[in-house]
Amino acid sequence: MGTETAGPDARQPVMADVAKLAGVSHQTVSRVLNGAPHVRPGTRKRVLAAIRELDYRPNSAARALATRRSQTLGVVSFGSTLYGPASMLDGIERAARSAGYFVSVASLRSLDSRSLQEAVDRLRDQGVEGVAVIAPQTSAVSAVTKLSSSVPIVAVGSGTRSSIPMVSVDNRAGAEAATRQLLDLGHLTVHHLAGPSGWLESQDRQQGWQRALESVGARTPVVETGDWSARSGYEAGQRIARLPEVTAVFCANDHMALGLLRALHEAGRAVPGDISVVGFDDIPEAAYFTPPLTTVRQDFGELGRRALELLVAELSGSPHPGTRVRIAPEMVLRRSTGPALRPDR
Repeated sequence: MGTETAGPDARQPVMADVAKLAGVSHQTVSRVLNGAPHVRPGTRKRVLAAIRELDYRPNSAARALATRRSQTLGVVSFGSTLYGPASMLDGIERAARSAGYFVSVASLRSLDSRSLQEAVDRLRDQGVEGVAVIAPQTSAVSAVTKLSSSVPIVAVGSGTRSSIPMVSVDNRAGAEAATRQLLDLGHLTVHHLAGPSGWLESQDRQQGWQRALESVGARTPVVETGDWSARSGYEAGQRIARLPEVTAVFCANDHMALGLLRALHEAGRAVPGDISVVGFDDIPEAAYFTPPLTTVRQDFGELGRRALELLVAELSGSPHPGTRVRIAPEMVLRRSTGPALRPDR
């Protein structure tokens, strides 16, 4: 005789069923589900066995009504596949899951004030407890500061320009370290391939590069600008390759550095023999460029953890509105940099 299979209309087990099977009260089942410490090990074991046997699933909506906690956080991003924003989103999601939170993501084409407010309102309708907004552009930061919300908001990737609690990588410090690395190798100055002007990361990295040059009295060359893509790096690299005075280039991201390396190779400019190159991001492919790329690594896992900490602290009412968290980046030395050529060579 075959085993009957419950149909789609079969009643789902409830907490009372678990309590009956385990021989305990429903209050005890609730304490086990919520991880309360004052439950005897034997009792906890019986309750967990009953949960498995019945395939019981707690009603999250009912629990949210009872506790006024949904254990869900919202994240607003702008749908970019660029390495930085995508890695920020991944870091936040990983940190939230590790802390026992669900994540609801709203992806927008652009982070203007109206779209951002609508996204936050939708997330609030879903019962999120707080919202992290990935805001790497100047327009996005302006939109974030105008938000009206009854739940805590934390900006991620907004540099120092956000008036609300924020967490970001210290892009200025990373760019300054990259430029100093080249200066310490004897290069008289360092050229810069910047990202788009409307991006906070691009602005901060250009400021860090310029600050490093000024600190040693080095000449500040004219800045080349790209759009974060390898193609734009290649096009800028074709122009840079025609300048015999260039011996070192700091690129605002690794993808543009990849395009630059290709253009220099085609022009017969050896890296690092003729020109040293440093990138920013440490994308997974950077170690496999030709030559392997010296770059600045961003710790997106730490960024996600700190963003979550800041948001949870906001939920508890701990920090004040001016809270700032900056994550220090790390130089990764590979084979795309070398000593400057001697003038007599």
